[in-house]
Amino acid sequence: MKNFNNSYLPFLLLFIQPVFMASNLIVARGGVEHVPPISLAFWRWTVVVLLLLPFTYSLLIKNSKIIKKEFKKLFFLGAMGCGVCGAFPFLAGETTTVTNMGIIYTSSPIFIILISAFFFNEKINFVKIIGLVSCLIGVFIIIIKGDLNLLLNLNFTIGDLWMLAAAIGWALYSIYLFYWKSELPIFQRFTLVAFFGAISLLPFYIIEEVVVQRTVFNSQFFLWVLFAAISPGIIAFTLYAQAQKSLGASLTGLTLYVFTIYAAIYGFIFFDEKLEPIIKVKNKKLARPTVGYEQRKTMSPQKP
Repeated sequence: MKNFNNSYLPFLLLFIQPVFMASNLIVARGGVEHVPPISLAFWRWTVVVLLLLPFTYSLLIKNSKIIKKEFKKLFFLGAMGCGVCGAFPFLAGETTTVTNMGIIYTSSPIFIILISAFFFNEKINFVKIIGLVSCLIGVFIIIIKGDLNLLLNLNFTIGDLWMLAAAIGWALYSIYLFYWKSELPIFQRFTLVAFFGAISLLPFYIIEEVVVQRTVFNSQFFLWVLFAAISPGIIAFTLYAQAQKSLGASLTGLTLYVFTIYAAIYGFIFFDEKLEPIIKVKNKKLARPTVGYEQRKTMSPQKP
């Protein structure tokens, strides 16, 4: 039984982890109705740090020398995994669908394979090439909405482009999480990654608060931030790190193909979305709550 667990548990995580990771798209569509996107990302990782710190603080103090040595690596992981991948999906959720976000995010394995091959000499076999080409075609069709005129006019939906940028950020996070071997255990490392993710978002959060929209700290704020911190935050990132430790960056990146299935299911259940060959966001009202962030922008709410 021990050998079974050692052999098959990481592969089971390829199907379990996306359940939690894809819930981030629920936050991206539902949460941004109540909390501005950068604020949502910033407070999400701040809460993650606050939840983990009681369990990791004393150990982090003991490992202060290791932290100083790995500072640059930890900051990069935080900026990519929690900054770029934390904020960009929330920005995307304002103008595109959960289904679209899920499908476009599956382009991340393409970048994982290519970057791993060019910078870390990881071999690209025939199976990887077939998967890469298939994924490229699928993502290409989604981005141009099946309309070549969009490609000719470079008239892409901004939310799709935000999501594609998030996919690249996740690829960089995944690769360097695997190849930069840390002396810190997973939870200590994740506490610091979340901390540096929040730090990387802080300047943009301040700009959003001053220039765009001030955050309303109400019950909806706390509900969405707490959910984002736990399900697609602590649980998803921990399971991903565990799977990657055993399976490597490229293979673990395949979780994003399963992620797309869960994203489509969540979109159907929570937002009444249907998977269509062409998803015309501009001419279609997204299924959103009746009072949301877009409406609040004209109400100029004050902080409590």
